[in-house]
Amino acid sequence: MRIKSVLLTLSALVLGTGAAHASGNLVSNGSFEATTNGNNKQLSSSATGAADRTTLEGWTSSNGRDGGYNFVLDSSIVTTWDSAIWLRGENNGFTASHNGGNIFASDPDYHPGTLSQTINGLEVGGSYKLTFEYALAQQTGFEGANNDNYWQVVFGNTTLNSSLLSIADGGFSGWKTATMTFTATSASQALSFLAKNAAPGAPPFLLLDSVSLTSAVPEPASWGMMAGGVFLLAFLRRRAYRA
Repeated sequence: MRIKSVLLTLSALVLGTGAAHASGNLVSNGSFEATTNGNNKQLSSSATGAADRTTLEGWTSSNGRDGGYNFVLDSSIVTTWDSAIWLRGENNGFTASHNGGNIFASDPDYHPGTLSQTINGLEVGGSYKLTFEYALAQQTGFEGANNDNYWQVVFGNTTLNSSLLSIADGGFSGWKTATMTFTATSASQALSFLAKNAAPGAPPFLLLDSVSLTSAVPEPASWGMMAGGVFLLAFLRRRAYRA
């Protein structure tokens, strides 16, 4: 009974520590709901930009000159003329992302800007899991297929690409979920997204939502506690056998 009680206590401590660390999203405003000047607008490179533009709190958007051809759009009107970028939604199965609300949109063919955020509090050598929703749609008023569009994701000194998305003329890819694993090389490093394609088409727009970054494995302290627990359990069992 004593051995079982010790094991249960150690297991709860280890799992609790790991879960507490893994459950926290290190990305600020990963659903793009917080803006400085409203939604349904093109992004500025700074909060003091033009009155008809906005910024995403926690993020920067830049193509080296301005915020780039990047937008924060309201998914409830994005397939109507009220949207800053009117996406085609007729008979193509268009749906809002899982979160609904705001989405980030960027045209990889026309001066896209890099969307980035500095992530702090990282453990050097620690493994981190990045997840996000993404989709491909086409701007209204244009015709033609769009092939091989993807998000280029950079975290620290590592670059990974999402799976390629292609759509027929006026199509919609549906929302996909990407999962990537990175190893931190410093306690603070930038996470960025850049819309890219390998086959330019007729104004494609890559969409992004629900960005999350969490620890992929328990902290070293948790592993140490687990190892100590196994050692203690073996010791107690040995004593019980001898008795």
